[in-house]
Amino acid sequence: MSTTKLFFAGSGGQGVLLMGQMVTYAAMLEDKSSTFFPSYGPEMRGGTANCTVVVSDKPVGCPLIYEADAVVVMNLPSLIKFEPMVKQGGVLLLNTSMIDQSAKRTDIEVISVPINEIAKELGNVKIGNMIMLGALVRATNIVSEKSIEAVMKKMFTGEKAKLNDLNMKAFGYIK
Repeated sequence: MSTTKLFFAGSGGQGVLLMGQMVTYAAMLEDKSSTFFPSYGPEMRGGTANCTVVVSDKPVGCPLIYEADAVVVMNLPSLIKFEPMVKQGGVLLLNTSMIDQSAKRTDIEVISVPINEIAKELGNVKIGNMIMLGALVRATNIVSEKSIEAVMKKMFTGEKAKLNDLNMKAFGYIK
């Protein structure tokens, strides 16, 4: 694997930072070095939110990235702003429930995920980020599904633990 660089972008409330945190923690469980670098606007919900995650077999010197192996975009402004960040041959994952245009580049793999429609089918519109996280993990093999499940069980306790089965179902939806 050596080093894999990821970028997640969307609006506050879409679970963008949570996806990044979960990949970071899962990488740690697999004894990989990882960094998580969040950035968000001052709004509580609806403002911008993005983060970088770097996962490597060796120590990560800097969490900042200028190009990514994979970019997750959850809304149209994020597609417009961050599509250029995907390195040639990289992967762009689009939330097509919120993005009504296609990626412009032809030198990358584009994975379209209709998050809202899948979440409604599964019975809870708040699990969209878990659907996208599953698509990302399968597209990149950055961490194992088992590690994500372990992270989920550690992070989601108390009241939130009731959603773990549904979250894992959402995570596993995209094959």
